[in-house]
Amino acid sequence: MAKSTTFKVGRDAKTGEFTTVKYANTHKSTTVVETIKVPKKK
Repeated sequence: MAKSTTFKVGRDAKTGEFTTVKYANTHKSTTVVETIKVPKKK
């Protein structure tokens, strides 16, 4: 099984606090869904 190189997180647009992606998708006017890259191990 391959590891994922990116993952999605929800974030409150006003305060910057992390939320779930499910919550962010239902409250689109006040939240954003961001994609974060996982750095490669050396």
